[in-house]
Amino acid sequence: MTDAVTEADTDVAVAPPSPGELERRLEAILMVTDEPQGVIHLATAVGRPVAEVQAAIATLVADYDGLDGDGEPTGIRRGFELREVGGGWRIYVRPEHDALVTDFVLTQNPTRLSQAALETLAVIAYKQPITRGAIASIRAVNVDSVVRTLLSRGLVTELFADAETGAINYGTTELLLTQLGVNSLDELPHISPLLEGGNEGFDGDIR
Repeated sequence: MTDAVTEADTDVAVAPPSPGELERRLEAILMVTDEPQGVIHLATAVGRPVAEVQAAIATLVADYDGLDGDGEPTGIRRGFELREVGGGWRIYVRPEHDALVTDFVLTQNPTRLSQAALETLAVIAYKQPITRGAIASIRAVNVDSVVRTLLSRGLVTELFADAETGAINYGTTELLLTQLGVNSLDELPHISPLLEGGNEGFDGDIR
C-alpha cells in the first residue's frame, strides 16, 4: 500500500499541467515580480523543464502581442508586453503608453523622486564613475543629501574610492536599468540635442 501511494504521489508531482496552465502560472509570478526573472528561476518556481518554460514564455509574448504561434493576429494587443531585460523576463508597459503611465505615476505616487534627485541621477548615469564634488560642479549645488537619497533607493552605488583623494566614485545600479527597461547604459538616449548648444560639465562623450 505504501509503495502504491508513493508511486501515485510521484505521478501527480510530475504530471504535466493542463493546456494553458503553465502559462497562467508563469503569468501569475511575473505579475508580482519587481525584477526580471531568469528562465531557470522560473522553471524552478513552477517545477517544469526549462524548455517547456521557454516555450510558454514565447506563447505569452505572442499572446500579449495579439498573435498566434504563426504570427497571425488573433486578438487585442495588450497595453503591456513581456520583455527580456538583463537576462530575465518582466512585464513592462508598452513604449507607446510610457507618457500616459509616467504622467499617472508622477501624479499618483507620493514617493516619486524630486527634480533635484532626477537631475543628479541623470548626471551620474551619463558621467559615471563620478564623485560628489564633480556632480556638485556640474549642477552648481550641494548634492550630498540627494546622493544619499539615491543610495537609499538603490538607484546608485559606491563604486570605488579615488586612490589619491579618497573621494568616493558613484555609478548607477542594475535596479535603474530595470526601472528604465533597458539592458545597458548604451541604450540611454542621446542628450546632445537637448543641450541647446551648451555642454558645460558634460565634456567628452555625452552621447
